[in-house]
Amino acid sequence: MSMKAIKAKVLFLLLVTFIFSAYSDADAQRRKKRKKRPKPKVVKVVPVPPVVNYTVSMSKPWTHLLEVDMRMDWTQMPRKVEVKMPVWTPGSYLIREYAKHVLDFVALDGAGNSLDWRKVNKNTWQIDTKGAKSIRLGYRSFANNLTVRTNELNDEHAFFTPAALLMFPKGQLKAASIVKVKPYKNWKVATGLPEVEGVANTFKAKNYDILYDSPFEVSNFKEKKFVVEGKPHRYVVTGEGNYDLDKMAADTTKIIEECYKLFGELPYDNYTFILNLRGGGGLEHLNSTALQFNANGFRGGAYRGFLGLVAHEYFHLWNVKRLRPDALGPFDYENENYTKLLWVAEGATSYYSTVLLKRAGLVPRNRVVSAIGGIISGLQRRPGRFQTSLEEASQDAWIKSYRPDENAVNTYISYYSKGQLVNFLLDLKIRTLSGGAKSLDDVMRHLYTEFYKKGKNYTPEDYQKISEMLAGASLDDFFGKYVRGRDEIDYNSILNPIGMRIETLRPESSKGFFGANLRTTNNRLTIRSIPANTPAWESGLNTQDEIIAVDGRRVNLQSLNSYLSGKKAGDKVVFYVFRFNRLRKFEVTLGKTPASLYRIMRVENSTADQKRLYDQFMTGNAGQ
Repeated sequence: MSMKAIKAKVLFLLLVTFIFSAYSDADAQRRKKRKKRPKPKVVKVVPVPPVVNYTVSMSKPWTHLLEVDMRMDWTQMPRKVEVKMPVWTPGSYLIREYAKHVLDFVALDGAGNSLDWRKVNKNTWQIDTKGAKSIRLGYRSFANNLTVRTNELNDEHAFFTPAALLMFPKGQLKAASIVKVKPYKNWKVATGLPEVEGVANTFKAKNYDILYDSPFEVSNFKEKKFVVEGKPHRYVVTGEGNYDLDKMAADTTKIIEECYKLFGELPYDNYTFILNLRGGGGLEHLNSTALQFNANGFRGGAYRGFLGLVAHEYFHLWNVKRLRPDALGPFDYENENYTKLLWVAEGATSYYSTVLLKRAGLVPRNRVVSAIGGIISGLQRRPGRFQTSLEEASQDAWIKSYRPDENAVNTYISYYSKGQLVNFLLDLKIRTLSGGAKSLDDVMRHLYTEFYKKGKNYTPEDYQKISEMLAGASLDDFFGKYVRGRDEIDYNSILNPIGMRIETLRPESSKGFFGANLRTTNNRLTIRSIPANTPAWESGLNTQDEIIAVDGRRVNLQSLNSYLSGKKAGDKVVFYVFRFNRLRKFEVTLGKTPASLYRIMRVENSTADQKRLYDQFMTGNAGQ
C-alpha cells in the first residue's frame, strides 16, 4: 500500500473515531438530562362524597304513608348509581327487610326529567343518571307498626327510625346528610340529631351511622326538660296516661347521676328520651332512646318496671353504643353482624339496670338478688340450658332470639336473662378474688378508657382478660363452663364467699307432675311447649294439641291444675285432645314434681370477710 493510501486510511479511522466519540458524548449528555428531568406528577383523584338531603313528609297520616324526597348532588356521580335500604337496625338483631314497605319509587334529574331505574335486588335500586350531577329520588313507605325498631304514622303521631325509612348511596356510609321534616299540621319534631341553625325542623348527621342511630317522634308531644351534671336532657311523651313528668325527670336524674359516678362523665352534649304510651320495649342510641310503655303503668311496681326500662336503655349509651363488641360498629346494614358478646351487651346491661336503681335508692337494696333468684327459677325450667351456651345464644340471635318456636325451651336460652345472671356471678367472682378491691364496675371503666377512648372494639377474649386482670387470678374455669360451655352452674361456690347462698323454696316432691306448658286462647286450652323428658313429652302429646278432657272430665286451665294437684308421682291420667280436628287419647304417667322457685339468701353465721364483702356489694361499689 502506498504512503498516500496509508495516510488516507489513518485519516478515515481518526474521523470515524471522532464522530463515534462525539455521538457517545452527546448520547451520554442526553441520558444525563433524562435522568435529571423530573418525573411527571401523579395526580390522585380524591373521592368527593355526595351531598344528600332528605325531606320526610306526612301529608295524609291516615294512609300510614311516609313520603320521602331524597336529593343527591355529586360531582363524581356514576353513570349508574345505586341506593340501598338497610335490612336491619342496630340494637335489634333480626333481618327485617325494610325495603318491603317501599312503593311509588321515582327518579328524576336536577331539571325534573325522568331517569330510568331498576331494582337489582331486594333492597337496591339502580338509576341511570345520564351524566347528571344532581338527581332526586322519591318514594313512599308504609308505616303502621309501632315498635322501637319500625315506623308508624297515623292521626296521633309519626315515629320513625331512619334505618327503616331512609336509603343510602352505595359505598357512601361516611357521607353527611340533612333531614328536613314536614310535620302534619302543627305537630312538633323531636330527635337526637343537631338542628341546622336557622332552618325549622331540619337536622344534620355527619355520617350514616349517626343518621341511622337517631329516631324521630313527630306529634303534639308533651315535653319535660331537665339538667344533670350540666348537660340538658328531656322527655318527649306521646299519648295520655297516668304518668307524672316531674317525678319521671327527678327519678331519671338519679339514674343518670349513678352512671356519672361510675364512668366519671356524660359523653354527649344532650340526651332525649322519646316515650310512646303504647306497646312496650326500648332501643338504645348514642344520645337518645326510644321507649314504649303501658299508658297506665306509672304507679307502684309497674312504675319500677318503667324505671328499669329507662335504666337499661340509658346504660346502653355506654355498654354497646361506646363499649362496642367486636362486630357492632361500623355496621354492615345489609347483612347480619355476628358477635358472641350479646350476653355482655344485653346481659350486663340488664344486670346494671337493677344495680343502678338500687344505688339510686329507687328500689329496695335486695332487689338485685331477688331479681337473680327469679332468673334462676326460670333457667332451671329450660332444658335448653344444656344445649346452648351464652356465646352460642349470642351468635344465634339472628335466627332464634326474635323467632322462638315451640321447641325453643329445649334448645335455647336467653342471653338477656342468663347473661344478667352470669354477669352478676362474674361481679361476685371479681370481688372475691380481689378481696373486695375490684368489681364489674372496674371492667366497665377499663373498657371505656382503654377501648372506647382509643377507638377500639373489644373481643370475647378481651372481656375475659380484663376480668382476670382486675380479679388478679385466672377465670378460665368460669368462662369455660358458664360462658363458652353449658355446665350446670354451681351457684353456692360463687355465692358463699360473698356471704350469700341459694335456697330452694319448692324442693322436689312426690306430687304428680305433668310438665307441659299450657295456654288458653279463645276459650281453647292448648299445649304451648313441652320441655324434654317430662311426662308430657314421654306420653306422645304434642304442642298445639287442644286438651278437651282428663279422665273423662271436661277441663279448663284452672280445673286441670286443681285436678292434677291431687295426684301423686306414678299415677296414670288419660288426656283427651283434638289434634288436626281428630279426637285422640293419651295416657300420661305422672312424675315427681322437680325442685323449683329459688331465692338468694344471706349466709348464717357469716365470717368477717363474708360480712364485709356482702355489705360492700349491697351498699356500694368495690372498695367502698
